[in-house]
Parts: sequence; C-alpha cells; structure tokens
Amino acid sequence: MLGDRLRMQTHVGDDGVFIRSMATRGNLGGLARATGDAALVLDLPESSDPSSSFEAGYRLTEDLLRQKRPFTALMAFDDMTALGAVRALGKAGIRVPEQCSVIGFDDVAPSSLVTPSLTTVRQPMAEMGKMAVSIVSEGITAVQQKTKIMAQHRKLTPELVIRDSTCKPT
Repeated sequence: MLGDRLRMQTHVGDDGVFIRSMATRGNLGGLARATGDAALVLDLPESSDPSSSFEAGYRLTEDLLRQKRPFTALMAFDDMTALGAVRALGKAGIRVPEQCSVIGFDDVAPSSLVTPSLTTVRQPMAEMGKMAVSIVSEGITAVQQKTKIMAQHRKLTPELVIRDSTCKPT
C-alpha cells in the first residue's frame, strides 16, 4: 500500500523496526509472526513508567538512534508517542518521511496539525461508545431478569488515515 516501509501488518522489509514498550507487550506478537522475523520487532527495556506521551516517544526514539540500528519505519503505540518520535528524528537530522516513515494510532487532533501531518490508525470511537452502552445495557437486563450473562466478542474495523509522515521508500 505505502511501499516496503509500511507493509507492517503483512510484511516488513529488513530495514523496518517496530518499537514495543511495556504498554504494548502482547500486541505485536502477531506482527513478528506475520513478518516471519521476530528480529524486526525491537523490545525496549522494561520501564516503571509505561505511559505513552510525547516525551516518552522522544526519549525512546533517541535511545533507538543511539543503538545505530538502521531502520526506515517506526510504528508507535499512539499518536502522541509518534509525535515525540518525529521530533527526535528531526533533531537527529532524519527527514520524515523521506528517510523514516512514522505512523501512530488513535488520530488525536494534533496529528493533522503538525508538519508533517501524522499517518495514523483511527478507531471508530462513536461506534465503540454505542457498542459499550449496548453491552452494559444487555448486562443490566440480564441481571434484572436473573439470566446468564454471556461473554461477547465484537469487532470494529479501524481506518488507516494516510497523511504526510509516510511514503514509499526511495
């Protein structure tokens, strides 16, 4: 879709790197399986502060750059972490997206306002809210009627929002 650098769900080239923090452990096992190469997923050291933030993205990207491991794509835990990564890459003289594509997750408002605007994965928040209300309502009804509450698995499709922080490798 975007080229070798961002075929993240199905394939990552030898120069791709995924950053995984403690907050995302378990979420990227499928990526390692899909790529066929667990070495493409970079585990970061355990942290006592697993929260995501602009500062964390900046710091983790600086740590990654100090390792001198070549990469052309970075997928962050969320948009604010990705924005911190973009800032750290820029400070290091790495042009986004020409030298490194960056993608976030959640499509927070600043993602479309920064330069370059951030490619991100948008979740269907309104549908998720409606679904949550429906599940809670069904649970309340089941309790009131003294019927068994069944676990429910529902899936919604996220949307890839392609902006200026990603491009095909040159």
